[in-house]
Amino acid sequence: MQRGCIWWSKWSGCDRRAAMTNNFGERLTLALKALTMSRARLAAELGVDKSLVGRWASGAVRPSAHNLERLTRLLAGKLPELTLLDWEREPTEFAALLGINPPGPQSGQPSGLDVPAETLDAALASIRVRGAAYEGFWRATHPAIIAPGRFFHQHGMVRRDESGLLRAELGGPDVRYVGSMLPIDGQVFVAATDSVRHLPCYMIFNIVTMPKIVLMDGLLLTAGNAMRNPSAYPITMERIGDLSGDRDADDAHAAELMRLPQFVQDEALISQAMRDHLIRDFGPEAAKSGGDLLLTVSGSPDLAQLIAARSYGS
Repeated sequence: MQRGCIWWSKWSGCDRRAAMTNNFGERLTLALKALTMSRARLAAELGVDKSLVGRWASGAVRPSAHNLERLTRLLAGKLPELTLLDWEREPTEFAALLGINPPGPQSGQPSGLDVPAETLDAALASIRVRGAAYEGFWRATHPAIIAPGRFFHQHGMVRRDESGLLRAELGGPDVRYVGSMLPIDGQVFVAATDSVRHLPCYMIFNIVTMPKIVLMDGLLLTAGNAMRNPSAYPITMERIGDLSGDRDADDAHAAELMRLPQFVQDEALISQAMRDHLIRDFGPEAAKSGGDLLLTVSGSPDLAQLIAARSYGS
């Protein structure tokens, strides 16, 4: 047994029944894949709101007994081998029943992400409980290294993928960051790649734990300037919208957002509180006055104040 594997991980305090319940969204996604059916089409044929199907597929909620029976009857008309009991199968068994490949590589590491099993287990446990709190449309803001005193915006989407991990895709006309997000103990660790310039980058965010995460405050490490000098600088991510549950529509909206200009020309788009937060003094002189010696991320109280001071894009 490989501890890092999504489908066979052991979770402390969770029995097999609980694990199978948490995996319902993965099995529904597999069924839709086998039928090449969208969530919107399923919702229409089932006569429910597409956002409800989205919550089923994301694992946020499990269908009621009545809806599960209706869902099974509908899908069994297209997949005759499907029964109510099959929803309790492990995802790999469920995929084999439908004659499709199970999601994720068999090596035990999802989406090619190579991290220690303990780290992956911790992130997946967090995502199973609170993954929906992160899913949505987001705007990242950080200082423009090539233009001191100015700022960049990147827009995009955070959504769980078939491996069970949170996947972030943010960008603008000239840049695109794609990578996995690992929420662990009140922080979010991101390993991403600039798929335009083929450069890796790394981000660590602090969050304020809420039913829905609205802002993440962190640091970005990359070598994205013209001289490829490694640089670390503050970055925030702000929620600007929720997913609809229709994957095609959400993909289209994310693509539209990523066509927005990334270089912020209008100073009114960045509040003074955000400016002061993103361009802040640190170092020996700042430390003499009670400031920070090193560039660090604010703690939860400061982040809560920053959330309260947001002046745009809720």
